[in-house]
Amino acid sequence: MPIPVHNNQSIEKRFVYSLLLTSLILIAEVIGGIWSGSLALLSDAAHVFMDIFALALSYWALRFVARPPDDRHTFGWHRLEVVAALVNGASLVVISIGIWIEAVKRWQNPVEIRSLEMLVIAVIGLLVNIGVAFILGGHDHKHKHDHEHETPKKLRNLNVQSAYLHVVGDAISSVGVIVAAILIRFTGINWIDPLISILIGAIIFFSAFRVLRRALHILLEGVPEGLSIRQINERMNSIAAVQAVHDLHVWNLCSDQVSLSAHIVLHEDHEAESLVVMDELKYLLDDEFHIQHTTIQFENTPCLEGHGGCN
Repeated sequence: MPIPVHNNQSIEKRFVYSLLLTSLILIAEVIGGIWSGSLALLSDAAHVFMDIFALALSYWALRFVARPPDDRHTFGWHRLEVVAALVNGASLVVISIGIWIEAVKRWQNPVEIRSLEMLVIAVIGLLVNIGVAFILGGHDHKHKHDHEHETPKKLRNLNVQSAYLHVVGDAISSVGVIVAAILIRFTGINWIDPLISILIGAIIFFSAFRVLRRALHILLEGVPEGLSIRQINERMNSIAAVQAVHDLHVWNLCSDQVSLSAHIVLHEDHEAESLVVMDELKYLLDDEFHIQHTTIQFENTPCLEGHGGCN
């Protein structure tokens, strides 16, 4: 089922608030990074810039996803959610590599760091990041109470999740900058700054990897995470009237919409009950696997090759 319009509007407002707060962090960290000479702070600022890009892209995708299907896009615009997440993940990979390159250069040519200024800016950035993460994370909590009967996958819209990971990763980066500032303040060892930058780059990279892997899996129409094609096949076959299930395919249209298609062969003495069996299958798929978008075709002859599961 599509995300309700009122829920989309609620998420859009959260994105707007998050964009405003994140923009303030960017301004503060760029000024603070240049002022203090901290690469870690500038690395974090680069991550914040990508946060803004990710939030803006996710917001744009949300607006398009709300559009109804048309003659040229019969499935609507739901795949834009996945494309937005893919672009967000790719941008994180690029920025992490850039941070590593700059960290190596800074390690070879260290500069004086103003640790106190670096610390103050990083603390402000951390507090604002926590606020933004709370704003974005609040969507899932509210949605869970409103739709408790729906699958957990429904609560993890990949578009929202990719933006949320950007912000959470940036909060962790801010913690790293704070640690670096304190250590530099008390030890005077300036190479701690590029070391923390490398760690920040690693955090960003692994966050990106998770988003990219899931987005690519959806675009390649893989079986949705948490579902087993064999288990679905077995449960469909457990209905007494069903003789065989074949050409069974399960995929994500987007992260929170699972679709299924299957060919069903009924026992001869149940062939006249196709409508009843259809209702049983749809209820089973919705109740046990939370699959609501189904295309089921009844046939008279079992398959020979076993595509997607066949008895």
